[in-house]
Amino acid sequence: MTIDAKRRRWLFGGVGLAAAAAGAGYGWWESHRAAAPDTDRADMLWPLDFETPGGQPLPMQSLRGKPLVVNFWATWCPPCVEELPLLDGFFREHSAKGWQVIGLAIDQPSAVRKFLARTPVTFPIGMAGLGGTELGLALGNAGGGLPFTVALDASGRVLQRKMGRLVAADLAQWVALA
Repeated sequence: MTIDAKRRRWLFGGVGLAAAAAGAGYGWWESHRAAAPDTDRADMLWPLDFETPGGQPLPMQSLRGKPLVVNFWATWCPPCVEELPLLDGFFREHSAKGWQVIGLAIDQPSAVRKFLARTPVTFPIGMAGLGGTELGLALGNAGGGLPFTVALDASGRVLQRKMGRLVAADLAQWVALA
């Protein structure tokens, strides 16, 4: 056997061993990630209270125990404004089936009140302000952008997250997962 043939054999063997190790590492990571259900829970959400644009308290605890869509939005965000009618239609259609929707406005209360006077919605709106950005990050919005939506099942486990504008197919998929 020549030196080049030995080098090729060692090279292919090394590459194969590295690939096997990478596959085993990925498998271990996936099994441990899936085995930690608390990482997909939104437990930090339930103790929070928000104020509605009208000044009434909106305790998140009152929404616990049913499937919930949490939408982070702002009046200055065009895709946020565009998806609100879709979310409102979803809420009106699915609230009798137990689904709840809450919109958390990352905005000034006066801007939200003015917007909702022109474009009312039937689901509750909470004034999250800049603290809502931190909550969104905690729920998986790594980029901090808007709109950002999270679907939770009745036990509070995160079903899905969506960065960007929702479409009807997203909501239909989430209903099927719950």
